[in-house]
Amino acid sequence: MTYVVTVDTSIPEGTPEMDPLQRAGAVALIEDGFESVRAVEGPDGVEVELLDTIVAVYSGGALLKVIVDAPALEFAEDSVQALVDELLERTELLADWKIERCEVELHQDLARESLDAADGPDAPPDDPAVRKARHSEVPVTDGVAERYAAGAKAEAARVRMLSLADELRSFPPAVFGVLDDAVPTESARLAAGALVHATDSLVDELFEDVQVLTQEDATVAECEGPLWHLERLPDRYALQYDARFARRFLVTVIAMTTRFTDGSFQRLSCVAEGLALRFLLGQATMTLELYELLDDDVSAALDAFAGSVFEDLDHDWLYDWLYDDSPDGIDEDHREAALGVPPLAVPPTPPLAGSPLAVPPLAIGDWFTPFDRGRYVHPSAADEPDGAAH
Repeated sequence: MTYVVTVDTSIPEGTPEMDPLQRAGAVALIEDGFESVRAVEGPDGVEVELLDTIVAVYSGGALLKVIVDAPALEFAEDSVQALVDELLERTELLADWKIERCEVELHQDLARESLDAADGPDAPPDDPAVRKARHSEVPVTDGVAERYAAGAKAEAARVRMLSLADELRSFPPAVFGVLDDAVPTESARLAAGALVHATDSLVDELFEDVQVLTQEDATVAECEGPLWHLERLPDRYALQYDARFARRFLVTVIAMTTRFTDGSFQRLSCVAEGLALRFLLGQATMTLELYELLDDDVSAALDAFAGSVFEDLDHDWLYDWLYDDSPDGIDEDHREAALGVPPLAVPPTPPLAGSPLAVPPLAIGDWFTPFDRGRYVHPSAADEPDGAAH
């Protein structure tokens, strides 16, 4: 039978809480320890197979989900307890950590299924050796193990998202709609943590996109290799998304999300940052959906965040225009209704008073141009001194 054993560990009492760097180190140490193990000997010499592990470290310790193949629940719990004890003991930096809890958390419905079958023909034999032999011959097909594993992964993901929320230092809970209980605090923290989590994966995957375009010396339109994100940029400019553009876009993402996490963010700087934010929101939403954490409250928190960061620009209009494949794009009447600018108007410099972005630059050559003189664009992504985009 497959069991998901939950292990709560804590740092020594009186020890300062771990900072983000220490948490990352703890994750690496624990995961390395688990990777060195394939099976553990349980009570009475019964071998318990280690199938998978999920590690979520927070400031005061770690929540572990250890998925094992064991002939009975007690073998699963005892074996995992012994395994985690040994891993902590032999890892010098974790040797003083304590195990607060080690148990299989039975969902009520799954526990009832197990009890209903206890006296039936599928009841396990008393002899552990016979149990093990029968288990190795008969595959689990009722979906119970899969549901245990999915629930464990969702819980571990929830703990991780909540632990990451504080790293989004530029945005107080009010930005996520926590005002007069409009959005629950935990939902806002899940949304914030998902954005931090999405930042890591978005940056890593954009690095891979840059590498692919560089190796092929091609644009997105010409590229034959797999791309994570750059294919999702507006198709009309696909022949201009080369390796240099990809590097500028990657730097823009890093600069924007750095301001998100170091507390210095004030407002979006350019069209490329707006596109990057849409990618980030999409990545966070996908992650939350994957772990079934995206309910109405979390969605409302992400919507509130997006509305705040995009300011009062009709960003839907802007990006609808960029992604519109028709020759003329969005019509000028829509432009005037959205931005309050007459058709064909040419924006002065600096932008019109009272409009934070005035008329945003829409040509790809202007995507990395600051909306106004008060906005920050990283030097590695900014336009060349002569204003050229290449």
